[in-house]
Amino acid sequence: MGSPIRKAAGQAVACAFLFGAFCSAAGAADVQLYGMIGSYAGSIKRSDNVERATVVGSGGLTTSWWGIRGSEDLGDGTRAIFQLEQFFQPDTGGAGRSAADPGGFSRSGWVGIAGRYGQLTIGRHTSPYYVSMQMVNPFGASVVFSPLVVQSYVASFSNTVIGDTVWNNVIQYVAPTIGGLSTTIVYAPGEVAGNAGVNNAGIHLRYTRGKLTAVLSAQRVRTAAVAPSTGQQAWLAGVAYDAGWARLYASAQATENAVTDIRSRTWQLGSAVPVTRTGSILVSWARTTVDNPALRVGDHDTAGLGYDYYLSRRTDVYATYLYDHIGGKAKGNSYALGIRHTF
Repeated sequence: MGSPIRKAAGQAVACAFLFGAFCSAAGAADVQLYGMIGSYAGSIKRSDNVERATVVGSGGLTTSWWGIRGSEDLGDGTRAIFQLEQFFQPDTGGAGRSAADPGGFSRSGWVGIAGRYGQLTIGRHTSPYYVSMQMVNPFGASVVFSPLVVQSYVASFSNTVIGDTVWNNVIQYVAPTIGGLSTTIVYAPGEVAGNAGVNNAGIHLRYTRGKLTAVLSAQRVRTAAVAPSTGQQAWLAGVAYDAGWARLYASAQATENAVTDIRSRTWQLGSAVPVTRTGSILVSWARTTVDNPALRVGDHDTAGLGYDYYLSRRTDVYATYLYDHIGGKAKGNSYALGIRHTF
């Protein structure tokens, strides 16, 4: 009987400490508390699943998270900046995206300097490659409903991109935007004594001007490699164009794994079509072809269809359908209803 009480008391003390720390920081600098909470309910069946599962999930179109960010004016146009963000699971109350996430700030945790020469930060960062991917598909960052994202990052969809959507131990430099072009360079040492070659690195170009958005990203992953590969190189190119009657998306991706010589190619087309003042139809299709010298792998087709309706500037509801098929396996299809709120 005492154990639950002590646990609740501990949680209350932790919350009070965090709130006190936030208030203290807010009094000393420009600090914001912000985030997004979302949940969905639906029926899930992938191409390789024999049985269907009824689920209540956290996130959906966007993984739930909250954060604290702030800055301090150092003079001469220079600011000290920081950001702390944590994923969480509103369906269970759990921290992180899963038990595999770190117990602290699983989405980001960095500090740095920003000024006229750009921004330099050090810590845990969302992968710029993943950020570029969000910009060129209508389902954005969704690790549940975006055909491009699930084929790239989600293990249960036979992901082709090695590594997480969040990188540890990162040194990141964001150059000043010139003529709509921004450049981000990242380097993450593997922290392996005597082997400086074990590291992650990437360069990411994004161009936004008027109705056009274009991205070109390249990354090399070594510290998060999984057997039987000792590393991977990945490239992503994509565009988004606002045609007025619809926003159009297209992307192409290629990966190459070291040692095993496994290669993949992924193409994606999509659109977001406004049908009411605050509602849009989302549609996307992705196909992945894998060249594996040791195993025949069928083409992987995933298609998403959704309707996203904003009840207000910060709250939206949506309905989604996801079709999934790997050549030679049974077809899968999933459908869900969800809600998001930004704060």
